[in-house]
This record gives sequence, C-alpha cells and structure tokens, in this order.
Amino acid sequence: MFGVYSMKTSVTVIAIILTALPIFPADKAVQTPKKGSILTIAGYTGEAQLVEIDGKSYVAVEAIALITKGSLSFKANQTVLTLHTSNALVQASAPAPPPPAKPALSRAFIQACVEELSVIREWRIGIVNAVQTNTPVAEDWVATRHRLAEKNLALASAAASTDDDRSAYPLLSAEFNNMQKLSDAYLAFRDQNKFISPENFGNSALEEQILSCAQGFASMTESHEFQDQAACR
Repeated sequence: MFGVYSMKTSVTVIAIILTALPIFPADKAVQTPKKGSILTIAGYTGEAQLVEIDGKSYVAVEAIALITKGSLSFKANQTVLTLHTSNALVQASAPAPPPPAKPALSRAFIQACVEELSVIREWRIGIVNAVQTNTPVAEDWVATRHRLAEKNLALASAAASTDDDRSAYPLLSAEFNNMQKLSDAYLAFRDQNKFISPENFGNSALEEQILSCAQGFASMTESHEFQDQAACR
C-alpha cells in the first residue's frame, strides 16, 4: 500500500523514511513500477523491496511498519505510522557516559592540609628556636598552636571527599601527633629545668620525621595526587 502518513518517532528515523518514501505527484500518471534496490533501516533488522517509478524510489508503508515492528492506524484521510524505537537507536542517541573520575586530592582537602602544615611548621620552629636560644616559650603559646592544629585537622577530615583525600588524611593526622610528641618532650624538659642540647634536639629522629613528612605533603599538594609517605607513619 502506498500513501501519505505521519510518523511518531525519532528525527533520525523520520529523515530516513521520508527520503525513501516520496509522495506520488497528484497531477502525473503513475508509470508501471519496476523493482529497485533493497531498503534497510539503521538500527532495525529486516528489509523491504523498493520500486522505481518515473526515476524515483518508493516503498510500501506496510513494509516500514513490519521492519520497525510499528503499527498503522487510519483516521479520516490520514494513515498514521507509529514506529517502534529499537534498542540500537536508543543506545546510539544516548549520551556517552562520562569518563571515570581520576583519583586525586580535592582542592578543599589540599587547602586544609596547607593550613594545617603551616600551623605545625610555626609550632615546630617556635620550639626549635626556643631550644637554640635557651629562651622558654610560654605554655599559652604552645596551647594556642595545639588548638589551631587540632582545628585544622578536623577541617581536613571534613573536607576529605575522594579516595586520595581519605588515604592522605591518616598521614596528616600522624604528622600532628608527631608534632605533639615533640612539643610535649620540650615542655617536659623545660618543666624539669633540664638542659636541652640544641644540637641533639634539632637533629633528633622525631624532628627529622616531622620535616620529611611535611616535605612529602608539599609534593602531594603540587601533584594533587596521593603518594604514600613513610615519614608520616
């Protein structure tokens, strides 16, 4: 059957079918049809025979309905073809899924780490300078550094949102704990009025560990990627 019809389907399928289904001229006699090529529709299985009339190709609307597993309905002077959208067409038109997120340190976590390490650095330098100059630092000053470092550590924990953030957080926490140990050792010597050797204190294994851990974190914040740091254990 040949005729005029409207279609309810994707723009792609409509364009294909309209190309294959030109309308007979109303004011021109129809010539004897000849068999033409075979019509297939992308995304569907099956095929239909085209016929050539006056140099143009036509296909039966029923054949289109059969290929697409669609349905025909008739209303007044209209023939309505409703097409069944194939899975292939749905998949072709669906947007490609986004690539998996690359593991990385989040910007918020890096910022929290920078602030935490800045406080620890100030805390460490203040104590080392006190030992080198034999000038005691006030307990209030030490307590303030401790509170700031503890607060920034909590902010880093809250900011951790990626796997890299969560892997790096225990190392940052260990850096805070090691700085606390160094600070406690200094205060214990000072409270006992014991002499603290600047050479021994400044070159202690604990102080070296704190410095190495801070350097490792600096490298991580530059690359935005987690790197395990043995010095932070």
